[in-house]
Amino acid sequence: MTLYRESTGNGDLPLVCLHGWGLNLRVFDALREDLGDAQPLIAIDLPGHGASAWDASRAGFDAQVDAVLESLPPRCALLGWSLGGQLALQTAARAPDRVARLVLVATTPRFVAEATWPHGMADSVMQRFATQLASDWHQTVEDFLQLQVRGSRDATAALAQLQRALREHGEAQPAALAAGLEILKSVDLRDVAAQVHVETLVVSGQHDRITPPGASAWLAATLPHAHAVELPRAGHAPFLSHAPDFTRELRAFLEAA
Repeated sequence: MTLYRESTGNGDLPLVCLHGWGLNLRVFDALREDLGDAQPLIAIDLPGHGASAWDASRAGFDAQVDAVLESLPPRCALLGWSLGGQLALQTAARAPDRVARLVLVATTPRFVAEATWPHGMADSVMQRFATQLASDWHQTVEDFLQLQVRGSRDATAALAQLQRALREHGEAQPAALAAGLEILKSVDLRDVAAQVHVETLVVSGQHDRITPPGASAWLAATLPHAHAVELPRAGHAPFLSHAPDFTRELRAFLEAA
């Protein structure tokens, strides 16, 4: 599976960015501009999203990690947001020689809450998304975008950027959305986190309704080499709603490499 990607900038350690469920690489355009050409950046469309083709035989989580690995340069800093964060975490665990630095944005090892994991969405909410996806996938994606910015400062502007990414670069294919939602419902990376010995920046939003900040706090405490930043009055897309603060933290982390 060849994933579509766009590369800009010059430097020795490219930053590879993986987006979340239902979106595409256009969500990182503002970050690319903020970092400037001095920081090489590679943004990737996940399988069946944006300009990347969909292959039903590689719909599972491990197969999508394989696709990400095939798209990485020999050595990089890897940034993952939401579902992209889970893929980035598993990629770093599987190929630590390829990942020099790891950035997890609004990421959780497990999306769905259970008795031993209070930092997730209720299973009933995930089931409701799955039911709605089968009947009206356009509205399901729109509802998910609305949920991402709820409680955030500058929510209207952040939502507009998410919507523009889909309008300009294309919506995800329904089959890819269904497969991605199944990953969100089933994947549990709690056992993986302790095995990732990569310097990691964990960024969360105070009012994130999808991956509560408690999930990021757990990751920061479990990853052997992690630094956590919680942005006040941020939702699920802090790199959009709090761009200056996010970019400052990211640049400092990358420059320390």
